[in-house]
Amino acid sequence: MATRLTAYIVSSIVILTLIAGLIVRAQRDDEGPIDLMVVNGRVFTADGSGGLAEAVAVQGNRIVRVGTTRDVLRLRRPQTEVIDAGGHAVVPGFNDAHLHFMSGGLGLTQINLLDARTVEEIEAAVRAWAAAYPDAEWVRGRGWYYQSFAGGLPTRQLLDAVVPDRPAYLTAYDGHTGWANSLALARAGITRSTPNPPNGIIEKDPRTGEPTGVLKETAMGLVARVLPPTSRDERLDAIRSAVQEAHRLGVTSVQNASGSAEEFALYEELRDAGELAVRVYSAISVGPDVADEDFVRFVEIRDEYADDPVFKTGAIKLMLDGVIEGHTGAMLAPYANRPDTAGEARFSQARLNEVVAELDRRGWQLMIHAIGDGAVRMALDAFAHAAKENPAPERGRRHRIEHLETIDPADIARFAELDVIASYQPYHGVPTPGGGDVWSENIGPERAARGWIFASLHEAGVRLLFGSDWPVVSMDPRLGLHVAVNRTTLDGEPDGGLPPEERLDLATALEAYTRTGAWASFDEQRKGQIAPDMLADMVILSRDIFGAAPTALLEAEVDVTIFDGRVVYRRTPAPARPTVTN
Repeated sequence: MATRLTAYIVSSIVILTLIAGLIVRAQRDDEGPIDLMVVNGRVFTADGSGGLAEAVAVQGNRIVRVGTTRDVLRLRRPQTEVIDAGGHAVVPGFNDAHLHFMSGGLGLTQINLLDARTVEEIEAAVRAWAAAYPDAEWVRGRGWYYQSFAGGLPTRQLLDAVVPDRPAYLTAYDGHTGWANSLALARAGITRSTPNPPNGIIEKDPRTGEPTGVLKETAMGLVARVLPPTSRDERLDAIRSAVQEAHRLGVTSVQNASGSAEEFALYEELRDAGELAVRVYSAISVGPDVADEDFVRFVEIRDEYADDPVFKTGAIKLMLDGVIEGHTGAMLAPYANRPDTAGEARFSQARLNEVVAELDRRGWQLMIHAIGDGAVRMALDAFAHAAKENPAPERGRRHRIEHLETIDPADIARFAELDVIASYQPYHGVPTPGGGDVWSENIGPERAARGWIFASLHEAGVRLLFGSDWPVVSMDPRLGLHVAVNRTTLDGEPDGGLPPEERLDLATALEAYTRTGAWASFDEQRKGQIAPDMLADMVILSRDIFGAAPTALLEAEVDVTIFDGRVVYRRTPAPARPTVTN
């Protein structure tokens, strides 16, 4: 009897072991061969819950499992690449929802003045570049700050003294003001008698009437048209350089806020060659003079570059006003220090309504650059008009206002009512380096206090979308996250924030750089989260940002960037990791 009982017990154990083995094998077979896994992480899934997982398994270019390290390690095969995150943060690949990708790449070869705070530092940077490139036909760069100069603007004489032998042209950090030396003005044919172009200003000396060298808004085009053209190869190389910069900063998706059919052909060429290792959603730039035949041509372009996980278009970008620093942002009331002007919109309300309604009818997403509170109201009015005139498209509208640096309180609720996305570049929301705050001085303290109201909009049920506006500032998402969460400069000023009640929690800020970015480009079905069936775009940071004080965000460097299931960037020197054991 005892022998028979023992046999039954042994048989049962064997059967149960076989069944367990079959279950495990079935689970492993269901997943298929696992190519990559990230384990021992603090994985922010961006699913709206704010919760954290530990590990992720990737097959090909798709995520197949998210869970505990123990659960995911069971899927490891001999060919699986295992990355130990060492307890550090793992987040979805960052989605920069507003930048200028090719111009940013081109700018990497020009003078970078973003770190130059004083006139002397600007002069030194320009002089050094000019000496390093003696054969360059033009001296070009960007990034100077208004407050570096007495009165907020530079002069041609200052640039003449640094570059006397060839044309020089430097764009302000915000991209809305140009600074030319005398030779550059002469090349462009700009004299005391040259009139201001529509929506542009040629600054002139009030005493002599001679151009000062400062060109605002569309007046910049007078010099741009005589600049040496960039070759096709130079533009391709610029995109390649921009891709590498994105990888270094953990950016795996970008939304290009300017573009044309000619530029799209370059992206397509790189995509087809396997070199476009960033997902690009690009807008087409449109001005007030858009004609009926353009609407037809735009649809043809959209059909040519239709939905694709790497490159597509589907948005139209309208430039409604300028910038507050140059008194060209359209305000509801005059500027505090320039009571003679409230800025001027580039569209009349009637023309804006007409263009927005026609593009909305044809199924386009609209991205409207509106910085001043007057321009923001005009954009909201145009969206309301389009919603009244046209039936809602099947996929929804998802229209956006870009920048919206200051908003009248009466307009906050309208964003949620119209389901308009608030597309911010948070790093713009602190005083620019160099001392002083031209932005606040220009509009006065009351309106300045309504600047970059992240929390107010979020609490009103508005979708927040974050980007950088590169090359206006760095593409680095940490800068925007820091400002959104802490509301201070990178140096922690002022103590307590600007104002502190507009701070966001870290999870909300991260979602504005990931999940909402995917939604805003109609890609929520394939990216923006770390979840099964999503594209495997992820970033491993150098520390646990969820277990640290919010002020430590800037200390978290990008260790590894994963795009489409493969590692495209590792920080050098490679960080030390513990050995993974099963």
